[in-house]
Amino acid sequence: MTTLPLTPASADHGHLHCGYFERGECRSCALLETSYGQQITDKETWCREILAEAAPREWLPTFAGGVRDFRNRAKLAVGGSAGQVTLGILDQEFHGVDLRECGIQAPAIRAVIPVLADFLDATGLEPYDVSARRGESKFVHVTAAPSGELMIRFVVRTQHGLDVLRSRRAQLIERVPDASVVSVNLLPEHKAVLEGSREEMLRGESLRMNLDRVDLHLRPQSFFQTNTHVAIGLYNQVAEWVDAVESANLWDLYCGVGGFALHCASPSRRVTGVEVSEQAIESAKISAGELGVDARFLAGDATEFAEANLVTSADATGPAGVERPDCMIVNPPRRGIGARLSAALESSGLEHIVYSSCNPVSLAKDLARMPSYQVAQARIFDMFPHTKHLEVAVLLERR
Repeated sequence: MTTLPLTPASADHGHLHCGYFERGECRSCALLETSYGQQITDKETWCREILAEAAPREWLPTFAGGVRDFRNRAKLAVGGSAGQVTLGILDQEFHGVDLRECGIQAPAIRAVIPVLADFLDATGLEPYDVSARRGESKFVHVTAAPSGELMIRFVVRTQHGLDVLRSRRAQLIERVPDASVVSVNLLPEHKAVLEGSREEMLRGESLRMNLDRVDLHLRPQSFFQTNTHVAIGLYNQVAEWVDAVESANLWDLYCGVGGFALHCASPSRRVTGVEVSEQAIESAKISAGELGVDARFLAGDATEFAEANLVTSADATGPAGVERPDCMIVNPPRRGIGARLSAALESSGLEHIVYSSCNPVSLAKDLARMPSYQVAQARIFDMFPHTKHLEVAVLLERR
């Protein structure tokens, strides 16, 4: 039977009160007992300690992420039994814990979870039993755009699950009319991952993530920051830095669906984005076309692209036919840009680099590899409230 919280999640004085946390059913928000103001203070202290050797000249005020209703994407494990599914997490014994009233989820996500649970109940599909390695339904991923439109992804084990969901497509769309994108992902392997490589679209192709100045297009396997409000703040901060250094030719490495590049694009600036995911590049091109900006997006490895195309002459072009940048944005995964790209940037002679990092530890290592650069400004973006994780962006200038 589905378990609902004894009391709904609520917020006051910087705290989020959560029945799941209080009963020990979910501890994902590990800092929930710490006031939000103290969370920010602790993150600032830790991040400044990690980046002490880099010695930023100026720390800008932290951009706060909010106490509740901030998460734009839910990755829900399917538990329970056929006809009585739970959507949330699995406990240590792999039993389903239903989190349909989770207070950090965007209201549009929280509202649709019970509808999706009822829909799965009606399919009769058996939740995947991790211990027994049998069953069908593994996960449901839900992403919410500011407009209220949704992208819904079902992750199943076999073709049978896909066939059942495909046959009930009309019923789902009738129940969830705001679902502009619906897909089914096949994950036949018994692995601790959230999705497989095969995706079948049942409705739409991409979710229009309408931000304040730019519409991004998210496909089922696209990356996007989990906190839309903070993502907008991060994009605007980076664009402000790029404007301040008067960049005329900007590169955005690890550009994803083009968030940074498109926020920085202007009539007086040429923008080039590089991303390994071809799907993400196609989405970025759609957004660039809608905006009518001078931006090109190329699929490729960021490090290899930089090594091959960072020519020394401002008048020359690299093998990819792109001009030498006067400013570069890097937004790598948690591992950072690494030794090779750090070396390429250190020897590049570029005047300015903007580095957005979700891991201050790897950022500090990369900055130590680039001693020719000074951190002019740094700013924390609390993308992940109630956890120890954070995003930090820095503006580097050549000494």
